[in-house]
Amino acid sequence: MSWRRAPRCWWRRAAPGPACSAAGGRRPILDMSYSRHFLDFQGSSIPTAMKKLVVTALSPNFRQAVALRRDAPVPLPGDGELLVRNRFVGINASDINYSAGRYDTSVKPPFDVGFEGIGDVVALGLSASAHYSVGQAVAYVKAGSFAEYTVVPAKEAVPLPSVKPEFLTLMVSGATAYISLKNLGGLSEGKKVLVTAAAGGTGQFAVQLAKKAKCHVIGTCSSDEKSGFLKSIGCDRVINYKTENVESVLRKDYPEGVDVVYESVGGKMFDLAVNSLATKGRLIVIGFIAGYQNPTGTQPIKAEFLPAKLLKKSASVQGFFLNHYFSEYKMALQHLLKMYEKGELVCEVDLGDLSLEGKFIGLESVFRAVDYMYMGKNIGKIVVELPHSVNSKL
Repeated sequence: MSWRRAPRCWWRRAAPGPACSAAGGRRPILDMSYSRHFLDFQGSSIPTAMKKLVVTALSPNFRQAVALRRDAPVPLPGDGELLVRNRFVGINASDINYSAGRYDTSVKPPFDVGFEGIGDVVALGLSASAHYSVGQAVAYVKAGSFAEYTVVPAKEAVPLPSVKPEFLTLMVSGATAYISLKNLGGLSEGKKVLVTAAAGGTGQFAVQLAKKAKCHVIGTCSSDEKSGFLKSIGCDRVINYKTENVESVLRKDYPEGVDVVYESVGGKMFDLAVNSLATKGRLIVIGFIAGYQNPTGTQPIKAEFLPAKLLKKSASVQGFFLNHYFSEYKMALQHLLKMYEKGELVCEVDLGDLSLEGKFIGLESVFRAVDYMYMGKNIGKIVVELPHSVNSKL
């Protein structure tokens, strides 16, 4: 969209003028249709160009697939849309699947990358102003978040009380745990629940939600620091697979098996989880990160024995992909936000403070953040902070 094709009217926080009455609580309209730079509510200029990450070649190697553009045009919001200045963006294991073209084979490079962001509304279309205003904090789930500015449909945005990275942990990771366990987990008091990669972005929520359901929770992780974190959020039995044999521990401590597995690792861990299921046990597959960096996106499993194993135990394996449950998304998010605001939910954020090169700041550090995740270093949700531009007052 060219600058001259911008919508003619923008809702603004400004003193009522002759163009519009403030009667009835309506905010005035400021016509900026022919402005080369439209202004945010504190007078800082929104530039015409921005940085963003773009997939230029399909590859499971994120660094090879993605390039940083420094001269991308800042998009303009349409009538029912918001322009969000991103302040924090979330890193997900599936970012690699997306940049490898595994979700939609019909889409060809170049295309935008990144799934979730949180920031300030700096401009908006006319009808969008019925529910939002410039300066408001919002979060969203939409492809293209790895950018300084993102246009978001107003109906898909989530209004927030402030811009805090903790809120971002709930958008994909928290919602995945909540909806999958609610629909597929069959949780009830006394059930034994195994969470793999339990100290990760979504694992932390699976642990806490299972504990809220009065289940006995077992979590796997890879370090003493992660073990400490898991114990602090209520995990009953932590298995550090670097120092303990997961299969031996499960066989010894849970001879009758576990009732539910929240599984995100894949490969050998998937096989182990299947073998550890109790009678009528349920295994929920929310990912298989161990294979994402491979050309095929998977790691081998002993699938030829799977039917017999499931039949023997009347057990089940079911996949969960958040996109297929968006009808429940807003309800789930509202519930999680209330839990967090009441202090009933820990939303652990990893901003990379302990990484070798320091905190993840700026779009350039998204590459480091993805590497950090695949090295299994993070505790909680990995979040990248996007600094304010020099002329910004937001």
